[in-house]
Amino acid sequence: MDFFSELAAHVAALRGALGCDLVAEQLPAHLDRLSDDGVVAVLAAATGLVRAGEKARIAASGVAAARSAREAGHSGLAQKRGHRGPASLIQEITGATRAEATRQVRLGQSLRAEAGIPPVTGAMADAATPADSSAATPSAHEPWHAPLGRALLGGAIGSAQHDAILRGLGEPPTQDDAPSAQTDAVREAWALAAEQLIAEASVRTVEELGRTARTIRDQLDPEGAQRRFDERFDGRSFRLWRDADGVRRGSIVFDDLGGAWAQTILDSALRPRRGGPRFVDAAENARAEQLLEDERTNDQLAYDLFLDVLHAGALADAPTVFGTRQAGVRVVVSSESLTVARAGGAAVALLEDDQTALPGWLAVQHACDTATRGITIDTGGNPLDLGREARLFSGTQKVALAVRDGGCRWRGCDRPASSCEAHHIDEWERDGGRTDVDRGILLCRFHHMELHHGRWRITREGRGDFVLHPPPQRGDAIVLAPRLPLRHWLADAEPPPKRFRPVRGAA
Repeated sequence: MDFFSELAAHVAALRGALGCDLVAEQLPAHLDRLSDDGVVAVLAAATGLVRAGEKARIAASGVAAARSAREAGHSGLAQKRGHRGPASLIQEITGATRAEATRQVRLGQSLRAEAGIPPVTGAMADAATPADSSAATPSAHEPWHAPLGRALLGGAIGSAQHDAILRGLGEPPTQDDAPSAQTDAVREAWALAAEQLIAEASVRTVEELGRTARTIRDQLDPEGAQRRFDERFDGRSFRLWRDADGVRRGSIVFDDLGGAWAQTILDSALRPRRGGPRFVDAAENARAEQLLEDERTNDQLAYDLFLDVLHAGALADAPTVFGTRQAGVRVVVSSESLTVARAGGAAVALLEDDQTALPGWLAVQHACDTATRGITIDTGGNPLDLGREARLFSGTQKVALAVRDGGCRWRGCDRPASSCEAHHIDEWERDGGRTDVDRGILLCRFHHMELHHGRWRITREGRGDFVLHPPPQRGDAIVLAPRLPLRHWLADAEPPPKRFRPVRGAA
């Protein structure tokens, strides 16, 4: 069947499934009156029509990509129309997402390769016309994924299935001693795998096809499997950041075993919610019922579970996991605010590391679970009544510095207090410096080393501002202000609110 006859057949099937001709605005109401079988028939017929039309779009995307190659320069098909590349052009024409447009390009390029068509760029693109078939002469050597192209154009698989199989199987390993960089046996093995997956496509999901393709690839290429495992392990990462609204967000890239471990934890904890096996034990049944009745969403439950696991791990063997400093969250709150919060009133506390505001009740809860430490400070954040005799700053003094400074005081530095060192602005041996919080300041390790090795120095007159002096001929002195949230929290305003009057305590 030729292409347009196929399109016409799908149009006729869709018209027959709908049962009549109608305008698009009537579709929702008309479909609502159909039987269940009628709705399924419309879905199948519409899908067939979309798949048939998509073949032309994918093939055209491949040609557009070939004619927009970098070698074509500004004369490329997409570039002449004001686009950097073919994906941008296709996105504009189709209204698809960037990811979907990129996928269309990838599939189109694959179809060209599967058909053995050489690249078309520059002058070749300008010379190519509907009547000119010389620019599309197939090569004699068929790529291993040619069966995928034939299956897509023949309607056996859709574009998503083609993409999943192609990406899952990946490129066969190369062999330097083979004339074509791949032996016939290797190409045949990959082609056979593609054909096997094509045969399964009608009864498998796209996700399952992709997963199976990756498994087959690793079985055919065990050395490559080890390399890919190592790459995924090296790519593992965990990142925290704040969005524009100040909400802390996280992103995790798992290695294979880590991802499986995390998935197992979630599945085990949430299986009553996810249709897991029923429990026989009465106690387990009771816990399952409790979980089903929990008002939290699955995502909220997963989040709470994640934090519970982290908390349990932190407490289990802190020296082994964290070394000399155990992980923890330190909350700073005024004694007055703590009293208000304990009475059920509205109050505010701060996280020590980044000065994020927290409700007072959370500080009360935190104080119940952990130890507290009282520090008396004035409205400028200057700690009072602390030791001055030891060579090194004590733990209590460092807490006081963290409350006052909020983190590294070097201008533009965002390192939190937990990542900082206490610096004597008066050198201990040379200047007779004292280990006094008035003469100390928090600096991150980088800026602490920069100060000592780069001939910078910090001065302070009484309890005035800390001033950073650069080396000679390196500019003017810089006033080192504390973190901005702390300035407001410590009543850097006139007149100060009642709860920010001169003497306050922190826990």
